[in-house]
Amino acid sequence: MALPVQFRIIQHHLRTAQEHEKRDPVVTYYCRLYAMQTGMKLDSKTPECRKFLVKLMDQLETMKKELSDNESISQEVVGNAHIENYALKLFLYADNEDRAGRFHKNMIKSFYTSSLLLDVLSVFGELSEENIQHRKYARWKATYIHNCLKNGETPQPGPIGMGEDEEFGAEGFSSLGPSHGGSFRGSAPSGPPTTNYNNIHIPPGAHAPANTPAELPPPAAEAVKPVPLPRSVPTVDPTLLSAQQQGGVQLSPEDFTKAQKYCKYAGSALQYEDVGTAVQNLQKALKLLTTGKE
Repeated sequence: MALPVQFRIIQHHLRTAQEHEKRDPVVTYYCRLYAMQTGMKLDSKTPECRKFLVKLMDQLETMKKELSDNESISQEVVGNAHIENYALKLFLYADNEDRAGRFHKNMIKSFYTSSLLLDVLSVFGELSEENIQHRKYARWKATYIHNCLKNGETPQPGPIGMGEDEEFGAEGFSSLGPSHGGSFRGSAPSGPPTTNYNNIHIPPGAHAPANTPAELPPPAAEAVKPVPLPRSVPTVDPTLLSAQQQGGVQLSPEDFTKAQKYCKYAGSALQYEDVGTAVQNLQKALKLLTTGKE
């Protein structure tokens, strides 16, 4: 079914959903949920839009039944962790490639897809300031590198500033494969980021191997083959190894929710073999449960 023109802003989220149908249906489900929620706000009255939204709702209902035993669908906190971890893995892969000066279509796609998945996180509530900045930076980088390669220029690696008169916004990402067909207009920031990205906070897991998104297509032939980076595991706080709850510690319902969230984040990180993030989140949960403090 053709996408109504009113819903053009969600076309890339729907393509990302389609691309992940077989390899990660959880991503597909939440991308479609985001598209439906956004579509409802844009236009739920025009006949063609209503028809499209009903079809989307049917798809979501079918998926929800098929994935009823998947915790990432039945428990929002797990789904949130799943999408956020995947988005940041793509971001870190692209960031590693960028800082190493390896510019190719696959890393542009990774930057842009991570920004789309950070959009999708809004189905779970307001985005953190950190994720807003990651989204802005990823979208800016995707546009900047895309334009440089299209114009035969060599992009500057890392978090560099752009000139005031720099033309911003790509005309299209049709050369990047199915998830980037069509116009990019309306998706990119209107100007260079104002934040000093030299100090951008990269979340735990920045040491992830450069080949993290194994499901993405290989880089173009001319690209330099990524060299996997060594993993580093954070030191475990020895006091937590035999931790017992301290006397008089009163945990609130919010504390239990936070501890559960840390454990779910750890479990989701292990799906991506990200030991560092898993250890850090488990330590946070242990500390909270035994001391009542974060």
